[in-house]
Amino acid sequence: MSEREHGHKLIDCLPETQLSALVALLETIIAPDEVALGEAAFDDEPEADAEHMLVAQARASLEKNGGKGVPHNEAMHRLGLE
Repeated sequence: MSEREHGHKLIDCLPETQLSALVALLETIIAPDEVALGEAAFDDEPEADAEHMLVAQARASLEKNGGKGVPHNEAMHRLGLE
């Protein structure tokens, strides 16, 4: 019997209460970023004027460059982090 088959047999033996806990654990193993995003608080804080201006500048820069941003290596160089 393969590990997968054995795992399925064990899962089939679980009561519903334990099954939901196992599903939650498996979700964190398989897609940890999605779980973290799903649990993150919604940011409903209004955007400050300075933030609004910076976002507008970033969008304009992307539009000007055909939707392409700055490559990672170039960004690191500009920030002096190479």
